[in-house]
Amino acid sequence: MLPKHVKRAMRILEKAGHEVWTVGGCVRDRLRGVTPHDFDLTTSATPKQMLELFADYRCILAGLSHGTVTPIIEHHPVEITTFRTESGYRDHRRPDAVAFTKDIHEDLARRDLTVNAMAWHPKRGLCDPFGGAADLKDGIIRAVGDPTRRFDEDALRILRALRFAVRLGFAIEEQTAQAMNAAAPTLACIARERITEELRGILGSDG
Repeated sequence: MLPKHVKRAMRILEKAGHEVWTVGGCVRDRLRGVTPHDFDLTTSATPKQMLELFADYRCILAGLSHGTVTPIIEHHPVEITTFRTESGYRDHRRPDAVAFTKDIHEDLARRDLTVNAMAWHPKRGLCDPFGGAADLKDGIIRAVGDPTRRFDEDALRILRALRFAVRLGFAIEEQTAQAMNAAAPTLACIARERITEELRGILGSDG
C-alpha cells in the first residue's frame, strides 16, 4: 500500500539494479496502524547514480553531501538516501565523516532508536535487525546498539527519545535512560532552535 510516486521511485532504482527499501518513520507508523505522512527511501545506489536515474525530474539537493537526493515525482518530494555509515562526532551533533555502503544492515545500525531502525519492502518484507517491531509492540524506547555511544554521537537524540516516549506513551528502557541522563550535559552543544523544536514536541504531546 505505497503511494504511486513512491512506487515509481522504487521501480526506477530497481530497474537499474539497485536495492531500495522504505525506511524509518513510515515503517514505524505502518506497524502501528497509522497512515504515514511521508515515505523515506534508502538505497544501494550512490548519489551520482541517483542523479543520473532521476535526471528527468527536478531534484532537491540540499542533503547531497550526506547521500540524499530528493526527486519531485508527481508533485511529491521523495527523499532517497544512500546506505551509509557515519563516524566521528566531535560536536556531539553531526558526523565528521560519512561513508557509503551496500549493506542495509550497516545503514540501520547508525540510527538512533530501534523503532526507527526498520526497513520494509513490498516483496522482501520487514528488515528489523535490532528488534524494533518487538519494542514497538511492547511499548519500549530503546537505543540501537550501545546507548552510551548513540547519545555521545548526537546529543539531540536525548530529546528525540523523550519526544517519542511521550508521544507514543512508551517506557524508556533502563540502560537507554541511564545513558540519556549521563549524556545530558552535552545538550549544551546543541543549537537552541533545535532544542526548542524538540521541547515543543514533548510539551505539546498528550503524554
